[in-house]
Amino acid sequence: MNSDSGVTGTKLRATWLGEIDYGSALDLQRSLVDKRKSGSISDSVLFLEHRHVVTLGRRADDTHLVTERSKLLTAGVEIFETDRGGEATYHGPGQLVGYPIIDVRVAKLGPVTYVRILEKSIIETLVEYGIDAHLVDGETGVWVDGVPDEKRDIKRNPQGRKIAAIGVRISGGVTMHGFALNVSTDLSFFQHIIPCGMPDLPFTSIELESGEPADTRECAEIVAQKLSSNLDRELLWTERAELLN
Repeated sequence: MNSDSGVTGTKLRATWLGEIDYGSALDLQRSLVDKRKSGSISDSVLFLEHRHVVTLGRRADDTHLVTERSKLLTAGVEIFETDRGGEATYHGPGQLVGYPIIDVRVAKLGPVTYVRILEKSIIETLVEYGIDAHLVDGETGVWVDGVPDEKRDIKRNPQGRKIAAIGVRISGGVTMHGFALNVSTDLSFFQHIIPCGMPDLPFTSIELESGEPADTRECAEIVAQKLSSNLDRELLWTERAELLN
C-alpha cells in the first residue's frame, strides 16, 4: 500500500482524463470503487469531458427523451441507462464532469451532507469566475439567477437557471458518479431530453454567465482545490497513466 493511499483518507487523488466515452469512464469508476473499498487507494476524483451522451438515472426512462432514441443515436448521441440517482441528463464537450470515489464512512459523511459538499465546492468555484450561484430547496445541483438579457435568449423561471447537475450512487460506503458543470457546453443538446425531470428547465454555463472564455481543465483545477478543502483532504494530482496502472 502506498503511503498516500491508506484508508485513513488523508489525501484526495485527482486525475484529469480529458475526453473519454461514458462507458469507459463507468468501467473505470467501478474498478476504482472496488479498490477504494479494499483500501488499496485513497479517496479519488476523476475529472473529464464526455463525448455526446444522454444518461438515464434510476428514475428515468425513454419518456424523458424529447427526441426519439433512434434519432439521437443517428446524430451521434449515445444513450446509457445508469445506476446513479436522478432522471435524465446530458454530457458533452465543454462540460466538466467530476466523479469522486470517496469513502463517506471514513469521512463521516451522510449522503445528504456529501451532496451538499459537492454543491458547495461548485458554488465556491463559480465565485472565482464572478458568478453568484445558489441552491434550490428540494432540488439538487447548482443554480444561477443572472441578469435578464433578452439578446441572449435565455429562458427564465422562478428558480433561476441550472449550471450544474448532481447524481450520485453510494455502495458499500463508497461514492461514484458525481457532478456535471457547464463550462462552455453547447446547451442546445438539453432540448433533446426532459432534464432532471423538469420540462423546459433552463440551463446556463460559465461562459454564458461570465461573458468570458473558460477552459474546462482550468475549471477542474479550481473545483479540485475547493473539494479537497471541503473534505479536509490534501490534494494530490496524479497522471492518467498512473491511475490506469
